[in-house]
Amino acid sequence: MMKKYFSLLLVIILGNGIIACSGQTNVNNSDINTMDEDKTATAKIKINYPITKKGDVVDTYFGADVADPYRWLEDDRSDETAEWVSSQNKVTSAYLEKIPYRDTLEQRLTAMWDYEKVGAPFSEGAYTYFYKNNGLQNQYVVYRYKIGQQQSSAEVFLDPNTFSADGTTSLGQLSFSRDGSMAAYTISEGGSDWRKIIIIDALSNKVVEPKLIDVKFSGIAWYKNEGFYYSSYDKPKGSELSAKTDQHKLYYHQLGTAQHTDKVIFGASAEQKRRYVSGNVTDDNRYLLISGSLSTSGNDLYLKDLTKPNSELVTILAHSNSDTYVIDNQGSKLFLVTNLNADNKKIVSVDVAKPTSEHWLDLIPETDNVLSASTGGGYLFTHYMVDAIAKVYQYDYQGHKIREIELPGAGSASALSGKVDAETLYFTFTNSTTPSVTLAFDVKTGKTNTFNKSKVKFDSENYVSKQVFYTSKDGTKIPMIISHKKGLKLDGKNPTILYGYGGFNISLTPSFSLTRAIWMEQGGIYAVANLRGGGEYGRKWHDAGTKMHKQNVFDDFIAAAQYLSRQNYTSSDYLAIQGGSNGGLLVAAVMLQRPELFKVALPAVGVLDMLRYHTFTSGAGWAYDYGTSEQSKEMFDYIRAYSPVHNVKSDIQYPATMVTTGDHDDRVVPAHSFKFAAQLQAKQTQAAALPMLIRIETNGGHGAGTPASKTISLYADIFAFTLYNMGIKTLNN
Repeated sequence: MMKKYFSLLLVIILGNGIIACSGQTNVNNSDINTMDEDKTATAKIKINYPITKKGDVVDTYFGADVADPYRWLEDDRSDETAEWVSSQNKVTSAYLEKIPYRDTLEQRLTAMWDYEKVGAPFSEGAYTYFYKNNGLQNQYVVYRYKIGQQQSSAEVFLDPNTFSADGTTSLGQLSFSRDGSMAAYTISEGGSDWRKIIIIDALSNKVVEPKLIDVKFSGIAWYKNEGFYYSSYDKPKGSELSAKTDQHKLYYHQLGTAQHTDKVIFGASAEQKRRYVSGNVTDDNRYLLISGSLSTSGNDLYLKDLTKPNSELVTILAHSNSDTYVIDNQGSKLFLVTNLNADNKKIVSVDVAKPTSEHWLDLIPETDNVLSASTGGGYLFTHYMVDAIAKVYQYDYQGHKIREIELPGAGSASALSGKVDAETLYFTFTNSTTPSVTLAFDVKTGKTNTFNKSKVKFDSENYVSKQVFYTSKDGTKIPMIISHKKGLKLDGKNPTILYGYGGFNISLTPSFSLTRAIWMEQGGIYAVANLRGGGEYGRKWHDAGTKMHKQNVFDDFIAAAQYLSRQNYTSSDYLAIQGGSNGGLLVAAVMLQRPELFKVALPAVGVLDMLRYHTFTSGAGWAYDYGTSEQSKEMFDYIRAYSPVHNVKSDIQYPATMVTTGDHDDRVVPAHSFKFAAQLQAKQTQAAALPMLIRIETNGGHGAGTPASKTISLYADIFAFTLYNMGIKTLNN
């Protein structure tokens, strides 16, 4: 099975949506006690914020002067910034420690987290591998057993929990050579996007050569058993956590040679300058496919014939007007997924002899629903979103539909993928109230059987999840999924979290989450809105939330909040908004534009300084969605009008806010959050009693690979902060 995607997208935090949960479900509305007589009484803990000095930096954009008094917080290597981080964390910790049920929430999260979690099996060489977590392990462990033996004979293959004492070094991609005799895997330290590649003999599990270093945004694409392709940037000048990285390169590493001799395959010249470059090798070792992108949307595409020494690159697409990737080949015939002249994507075929788009033949045409595709067992599988709900079909390589794949219900299904000779393919199904289940699909008969059920103690029958459609400011219909306990009284007093993202063509589909289940167990409502800017309805839906249309995303989110209040699910005194990364921007922008609608705001690892986001790490690649402050006066004016760091006002009662970030986040650098928190704290008055806090995870990044212990602690803090500022006095055990 070839690697599916070539374009690198901005990765988001989805509230641990891939982790199942457990818990008793005998709590009802009366379990949460509110303080109707004074809903904010418990929130008036005196806070002495650290004094954040102001500098005199001023930038000029198209004749307009813009002050940046907290520019000094961008220096992540300075002792002064480190002291500021420490002092802010002390204030936040002191506040959270005074919430009487904060520890109870952590204990409940810990108890519910403690169950065995097992992933789907996959075969490499003579072994079957799978991931497993015994319960509270910080990282999943990779096990294996010989094909033909029982899973009970499995041995540990890789245990990332041994990589570091505190569990903050995580396992990333694990990739095997063609015969399974060799393997390479990436590790991330402290959540950083910078990775190291470890190369091992898979049979003996011994490291065979020095690790590769300074690798970023990379796959591992093996060629035979001889070596592999990987991607990285030159080490930046200045801080590797915040300095700009702008020219990505694809390298080939020959086993047994030093990294400094690795050959640059693509990206060395000015003509090949791309911010994101990736490579993939077809399963028959015949072709190398290379994708290059200037932003997180759109890519050009090239091919190299590996059967011919020193062969030239062949251009498949010379422009970046589409998202196009190769999913498989049969000899010289390529099969591609593309949204070129097909906003919802389609599958096309073409011969390598004439691979450019004018020669493409439609194999599976575009439909009214957004397509993604995968391969396995000698078949193609099409995965469609119908109002964010999965529909999956099986096709042969001539484009004939074999069958629709039966799913357990309305929800999300992972891709059916595997090797070409696989007889059984494994995939997962989940929705907002259904813990993830692993299903085994027989490619010949089409029968689907349950392979592995979650061991979580959660009774889905006690919960309900439904999809509604509401109207945004301009009349656009927006879907939203609302989940809560059955029998919940709709009296406007239910603690509610509204989650959103709205960007980068990312789709929010129904998924089960331990943390969300904890929230619902306590009588809370969890709502997820499918905003414009996402990918739920294809390219037009995405583009309607980008650049000069970004306000549409904020309006969609505001309308979701108004719907929840209008329908008496909740009210402004009990409504929190949550989002991470681009979703952190969403939360921050909306809390500033309509502060009266919300009681609590939870912006996580957010892109919050919109005038300077493109000057850090890989931020320039996000311009397709945002535009930049430098490209035109019109764009500058538009971005400045919603940029959170630049729109905090004095004497405004904003919702109680807890900004969260990690000091090793080199995707969305923590300076965004630092500067926003400083603005909020500086512009509060004595009358504005609600807290404006920032929680900074030390040795933590953008979210990937976060240890379970840190995730549990984080959500105990988030839920305690949220409920406390909604006036919740006690929880029911």
